[in-house]
Amino acid sequence: MHETRPSFASDAAVPETWDCPRCGLPAGQDEAAPPAPPRNEPYKTHLAYVKERRSDKDGKAILEEALERLRANKSPW
Repeated sequence: MHETRPSFASDAAVPETWDCPRCGLPAGQDEAAPPAPPRNEPYKTHLAYVKERRSDKDGKAILEEALERLRANKSPW
């Protein structure tokens, strides 16, 4: 834990929280109850986002359709 002393304009309202210039975490005026750190979501792959939107059944149907199109367009050597 550390202390920062940000400066604000005399005519500006002091915000409830601000980003600490030292560590980047939220800071506030209440030393006894500092703001909670932000919740970091783990990195998601493109596939993870697709799986949120499509069921496995839909995914298999789309894959099969794409494979059929590729096979139909494949020219013999």
